[in-house]
Amino acid sequence: MNDVRDIAFAWKHSPDQHAAAPAHHPVVIVGAGPVGLATAIDLAAKGHRSVIIERKSQLSDGSRAICWAKRTLEIMDRLGVGQPLLDKGVTWKNGKVFFDTAQVFAFDLLPETGHRMPAFVNLQQYYFEHYCVQAAAKTGLIDIRWQEDVRGLEQTADGVLLTVGSPEGTYRLLADWVVAADGARSTVRRLMDLPFEGRVFEDQFLICDIKMKLDRPVERWFWFDPPFNRGRSALLHKQADERWRLDFQVGQEADRDAEVKPENAARRVRGMLGEDVDFEFDWISIYRFQSRRLQKFRHGRVLFAGDSAHQVSPFGARGGNSGVQDADNLAWKLDLVVRGLAPERLLDSYHEERAAAADENLLHTTRSTDFIAPKSEMSRIFRDAALALAETEPFARRLINSGRLSTPTCYAQSSLNGPDELAGEALAARPGAAALDAPHDNGWLLHTLGGAFTGLWVGRDTQVAANMAEAKGELAHRAVPIRLVQTSNAEACARYGATDAPAFYLIRPDQHVAARWRTFSAAAVGHAADRALART
Repeated sequence: MNDVRDIAFAWKHSPDQHAAAPAHHPVVIVGAGPVGLATAIDLAAKGHRSVIIERKSQLSDGSRAICWAKRTLEIMDRLGVGQPLLDKGVTWKNGKVFFDTAQVFAFDLLPETGHRMPAFVNLQQYYFEHYCVQAAAKTGLIDIRWQEDVRGLEQTADGVLLTVGSPEGTYRLLADWVVAADGARSTVRRLMDLPFEGRVFEDQFLICDIKMKLDRPVERWFWFDPPFNRGRSALLHKQADERWRLDFQVGQEADRDAEVKPENAARRVRGMLGEDVDFEFDWISIYRFQSRRLQKFRHGRVLFAGDSAHQVSPFGARGGNSGVQDADNLAWKLDLVVRGLAPERLLDSYHEERAAAADENLLHTTRSTDFIAPKSEMSRIFRDAALALAETEPFARRLINSGRLSTPTCYAQSSLNGPDELAGEALAARPGAAALDAPHDNGWLLHTLGGAFTGLWVGRDTQVAANMAEAKGELAHRAVPIRLVQTSNAEACARYGATDAPAFYLIRPDQHVAARWRTFSAAAVGHAADRALART
């Protein structure tokens, strides 16, 4: 494959530009990054057209987000993009943590088998975007308007009136709904004068993407206080195309202009990998990061997703992953509201659930940052003591925090959740949690669940299965139908708490659990579905 970063997307004239009145579109998405593209593809899968406004003419520069977590991969697999990510990316699940030159412990993020997707795939963000752009084109429902930008925004009684800039001047669009997925420097957020709340960290980190051939296991390596970066930290990851991501903590006082000079960055690279390493730079960047979010993710008919809504430190790979999971949460709700099958207040649950997820990610990444870059001498003493003990004492390893890696948020307190008759059992599959994959009918359970409301019967009780078959027509003919799926796979039974007794699950279109029961009742399932649709 030629370097996808060389692709230039031409600006194309749209009839909207010379319309006498603002052209109407049900959904306008601002930003053609991973979040905006995932939102558009998910909506297209449900039959909706959308317009994406993107000021750039090319894909992302630099690798940026590279660590795509299992849940994100499952989402993208449902959208038809999972296999390209697997094929191109570097699959990994193991990591090692070092203190000075000693390995203090190693970890395995997915020790069990029976999952379609791995723990993580490392793949540069520009490839992620490239495969999404290809998938968007195949739908025939997504109009990406490259080299255009939003210059004005006004919420009206009819929707959102946008002023859009293009190479031929400005024009206006009237959108029923706007998804602001335009990143950390969101124009939409600025136009609406919406402040972030949270922390800004002063420590600086240098990223070096280098191309080299290196015979080293595909693992995440993290160093505290290594000889080549004394008093600070460093990180090494492999990417696709023989690229490697190197991160160096360089401190608050580092000269940003000096650090990004290739000759200075090269000294750091050789310090980590050896003086004789043969490499070339692909990208060099330095950053300070923030842990902040908007107070609300929904503002009338404008919905914020990804970095435009929240910003986290990069430790734990929670930025890009949480953004794609925002899109996953938003798209099914927007679909049903646009089709008139759910009240607008369903979109309030988007803020409710994803703000809780943002708070969880902010908590984890802030704790990671405070451990990696202690703010006081006492904190440093505690950290170094834990690291020194971790090599021989298992209890100390639980204290080490080099970045708690991204996992899906369980919306445990969501107003959309229904009853839980398995309370205390199979907590990983409780209401609010993402559904768990398992082998199913020579394929995979998540593939079978798809992107619709689904009743999942787990277990071998044939009588309940027969009762469920009788109710199939009733559930299938609801305004928002509920499909029925049964599995007796041993791994599924174990993961869903159905080894000793059967269980019935109601799964939402984003494949999160809405409710679960020991006994099946069509009336109870229907009531829980209404709750998940914000009808009750």
